[in-house]
Amino acid sequence: MVVLHYTEMADAETALARLTDPEAKVSAHYLISEAGEVIRLVDEAKRAWHAGVSFWRGIRDVNSASIGIELDHPGHALGYREFSEAQFSALVPLLARIVEEHGIPRANVVGHSDVAPARKIDPGELFPWDRLAEYKLCLARPDKLEAGDPFDNDAAFYLALERFGYDVTDGHKAVEAFQRRWRPEKIDGEVDGQVRAILFRLLLDRDQGRTR
Repeated sequence: MVVLHYTEMADAETALARLTDPEAKVSAHYLISEAGEVIRLVDEAKRAWHAGVSFWRGIRDVNSASIGIELDHPGHALGYREFSEAQFSALVPLLARIVEEHGIPRANVVGHSDVAPARKIDPGELFPWDRLAEYKLCLARPDKLEAGDPFDNDAAFYLALERFGYDVTDGHKAVEAFQRRWRPEKIDGEVDGQVRAILFRLLLDRDQGRTR
């Protein structure tokens, strides 16, 4: 899989210093500056310490099965804002090569908040997943939603959310992470009809082979 992060630091130089400091015990395969410079830090065949305690689609050691890309960005702590055009333009070809070479399905191109919903919120609600989906580098938000309520109760919804990939140990945080990725205009951690419909469509498309 590929996990996208933001650095939540003042600038790329500060982030680079931390990502290359052995004492920090944190690393990533790539850092992309806001100016669009791509810096390779760890060989893709080697493990990087970017995801921490995390889970996705049954994998509990995400670091061992993923490539981590850090995006130079102030994050929510230092003034959350749109991601730069130069950075996005640099991300697209890098990600396209990675998913092609490693055979990574679109469903496994995720954000840090997807794999660690109880701890992380990056890259956040302003990350342009919709634009990335136009290049077929991640799943697109479903635009055709089923009518009616597809789940009998919230417990059934959480089971489906875990089946899709999320760690639902903290249900509220898991729903927030799902909303941050799939319905960023409203993030409240509540299981409502739209959230249920989006998840059902995602699972239906996957089960019927329309997405990978």
